[in-house]
Amino acid sequence: MKKIMLVLAAALFTLTGCVKDEVYKGPTSIDKVAFDPAAPTSVTSVTVTVTVSGIQAVTTATLKFGNEAQVMTPDNSGKMFKGTIPAMPDGTEVSFTITIVNEANFTTVSDPYTYKVGDPATDWTKLKLNEVYGAGADDEKFFELYNASDFTIKLTGVTINKDEGLTWTGIDGEEVPAHGFFAIVGGKGTTPRGFSSGFSAKKSVILELFAPDGTKVDTFQRGDKDESGAWGAKLPEITDSWQRIPDGTGNWAIASPTCGEANAASGTDDPDVKQ
Repeated sequence: MKKIMLVLAAALFTLTGCVKDEVYKGPTSIDKVAFDPAAPTSVTSVTVTVTVSGIQAVTTATLKFGNEAQVMTPDNSGKMFKGTIPAMPDGTEVSFTITIVNEANFTTVSDPYTYKVGDPATDWTKLKLNEVYGAGADDEKFFELYNASDFTIKLTGVTINKDEGLTWTGIDGEEVPAHGFFAIVGGKGTTPRGFSSGFSAKKSVILELFAPDGTKVDTFQRGDKDESGAWGAKLPEITDSWQRIPDGTGNWAIASPTCGEANAASGTDDPDVKQ
């Protein structure tokens, strides 16, 4: 009888142990989700971190945003995972979730998290007249803008005056990328988005760049008004372009045209240009 009781006890222990093991097979808990920075800009990627708990080891942690899915990287504990959402355009609303699958094949999906990409207010002092060229045919002449900031500058409402009269106004969809260029090609209406006035490489001229609120942000001036108080006084003809060297910050110099591209490394001074 004693032997029978021992066998029964052993069987009961084994059964209890099996039941106990099954109890601990279940989904992994998502304890915390964080993302940094909380207020990203268009040049900032976002690091997403998830902390989990549970008996079962995590097999995969997947970060899903938009149509993208990214396998997250675990730390040494296997309880924390990180992923990165790349920088998105200004104004983008980003929604993401995290999916955890453990070794028992249970799946846990986080609540959705959202953030909106927002760039700071435009620093108009970073928008520059960068190159001007007036020696070619009217449809070859151009004004070039340069963005010295880390963020795209939208040109809607930006204006350029030539000889104190309006010659160009930016419209929706026109913008200058960060540390990039925007060329306005074509004088006297020879191109759809050129400038309306003429531009001569052998006359005095003033170009003035204005922010949408009317604040003047940059000027290119060669020579002065004539005795009658008008621009257009005769000056030596320049067959190359006037360029800021280096881009956006340097003084004006004469060099071979580089429309829409980085300016030359060096150039020749023009004594008639106001620095």
